Amino acid sequence: MNVIRYIAFMPLIIAFAACSGTESDSVEDDVLVRVGASTFTADDLASNIPYGLSRDDSVKFTRAYIRTWIDNKLVGEIAARNISDTKRIDKLVEDYRNELLMWEYRRQMYAEHAAESIPVDTLRAFYEANKSDFKLKSPLVKGIYIKVPKDAAGLSDVRKWYRSDKAADIDNLEKYGLSEAIHYDYFRDRWIAWEEVEAKIPFDFGGSPDAFLSRNKTFETTRDGYVYLLSVSEYMPSGSVSPFEAAAESIRELLMSRTRVDYDRELRQQLYDQGLNDGDIEVHVDLGLNDAKQ
Repeated sequence: MNVIRYIAFMPLIIAFAACSGTESDSVEDDVLVRVGASTFTADDLASNIPYGLSRDDSVKFTRAYIRTWIDNKLVGEIAARNISDTKRIDKLVEDYRNELLMWEYRRQMYAEHAAESIPVDTLRAFYEANKSDFKLKSPLVKGIYIKVPKDAAGLSDVRKWYRSDKAADIDNLEKYGLSEAIHYDYFRDRWIAWEEVEAKIPFDFGGSPDAFLSRNKTFETTRDGYVYLLSVSEYMPSGSVSPFEAAAESIRELLMSRTRVDYDRELRQQLYDQGLNDGDIEVHVDLGLNDAKQ
């Protein structure tokens, strides 16, 4: 588990255990709940609790999540004691596990194969031939976003730096952002969807992001003790043709999907042939000339 994530949630874990009347050594032992032989630990909680929740919401989430875990374990324990045909269940579980492993392996192999087999020149050629299919449904932007406490030292300098194009100012902002800011994102070198930026700022930008972006190159708002600063260096409006670098990944996925069936068939045949050669497969029936390729 991510150690920083664990440390961040330890006060919540300890408070939750205290409110629940749990002994302190249970928290030290990392066990929050036990059902039969199964345990739910602080590690499990920290690994599953979402980022960004308030303390109250974190407590609500924790209580609901743990209660669901307990209910599921209880049903499982009772079912295991009262269902006689557990061998059939075990067989279904094993079959399902093998199916998941199979699909995940084939997915990974195909992703690696497709990434290597579709060069950038092919992606660009497809883009140039089909530009009209890549019109933007919402704006793309380049710029800088930063969130800092409203009482942060040097805030007046930050207000100057984030508007500047000077290399020295950007360097100062970078150093400040890495050490003092709550959030800092420099994206003047890449296009990102406006929705990604909008989601970070607690402000109602209205129903038309294009109207807002056409009027504002910089923006500042304050909410709940934090200052949010946005500088838009470039803006591509809705309805315009997406630049290649923004469309490249969707083109790759499109071309990958066109070859997925053929590649999957080839992979299964390769694995079958390798299994025969290695002696891992023994076939004592006539499968037919084409059965192995189905």
